[in-house]
Amino acid sequence: MKFLHISDLHIGKRVNEFSMIPDQKYILKQISDIAVSESVDAVLIAGDIYDKPVPSAEAVQIFDRFLTGLADFGKKVFAVSGNHDSPERIAFGAQLMSGRGVHVSPVYEGEAACRMLSDAYGEIGVYLLPFIKPAIVRHALEGEPECPVPESYQDAVKLAVDRMEIDGTRRNILIAHQFVTGAGRCDSEEAAVGGLDNVDGSVFDRFDYVALGHIHSPQSVGRECVRYCGTPLKYSFSEAEQEKSVTIVELREKGQIQLSTVPLRPLHDMRKIRGAYLEVMSKTFYQDTDTEDYVQITLTDEEDIPDGLQRLRTVYPNLMRLTYDNSRTRQDQDVDVAEMVEQKSELELFGEFYELQNNQPMSGEQHNFVKKMIENLAGGGYEA
Repeated sequence: MKFLHISDLHIGKRVNEFSMIPDQKYILKQISDIAVSESVDAVLIAGDIYDKPVPSAEAVQIFDRFLTGLADFGKKVFAVSGNHDSPERIAFGAQLMSGRGVHVSPVYEGEAACRMLSDAYGEIGVYLLPFIKPAIVRHALEGEPECPVPESYQDAVKLAVDRMEIDGTRRNILIAHQFVTGAGRCDSEEAAVGGLDNVDGSVFDRFDYVALGHIHSPQSVGRECVRYCGTPLKYSFSEAEQEKSVTIVELREKGQIQLSTVPLRPLHDMRKIRGAYLEVMSKTFYQDTDTEDYVQITLTDEEDIPDGLQRLRTVYPNLMRLTYDNSRTRQDQDVDVAEMVEQKSELELFGEFYELQNNQPMSGEQHNFVKKMIENLAGGGYEA
């Protein structure tokens, strides 16, 4: 059986005040065409369907047309809500949509939905786990006797997975929207301070394929079949060098999985431009490029260009960001960093260093130990 894995559509998103709606319509049509040309049986959507919990009417209409088109082509759809979505809104009409082969995750109340498929190799269990955090799981399971109380994202996801009835003799797919430890982030993602939202990939060991959302860069984590497909569009300039794609998953007999990607071609690419004002405005510089792309231009002129943004937009109408890199801006950056360091205490600086090295903040016990050590050193001595 063949699946197409997508996530993080963020329908309705604005990037640097530019609406992504036209680009999203374009790329969703392309994804539908790929689903048909690749003869996939189902599409897996791993969360962050919308960019806001209360999406605009236009955003809802775009997703409705996308789902309807897939259903008209006979493609099943399995979708979960992400951290940007309202799980209640995503779940609305779930029973009606299931009649057209569109299955969405219900609000998490202690059990993850499972839908069964079958092919020549037997059954496939498709588990739908919406974005969860400790508070959601605690609320769902409150009152259950002898139920462990999850304190971390790791605890919450592990508990949710442990409660699933997974038949290890068949093939099983999980669709989830979480941050798996070790995944590389982009600037367009929401990150929890100190990596508190980390989940170890070992909690997914019982699944043959894990279709993940939340991370915007396409990548596998831990093992090839625990995979983020990435966003279909670039949503920050940290993604400018990426090639966006969809992931194709082909499940054969148990233990035999083939993964491949199909590149996506956006309506407008996102790229960075660097050079002096006269250089980037020269026709020889831009004549072989698509000037309709979303661009960030970094000017290297020592003096700011009067009305530079407006002037540059006569050639680059979708200029999103204008910055300068020269001796003045570099000096300002150095001064800002120095001032920030001077304003922080030794304990704050050590805490930041610890978090950078360990991807998590110090515990209360560690905090108190370091505080005492710094106080003793400042007083001229140290007591263990």
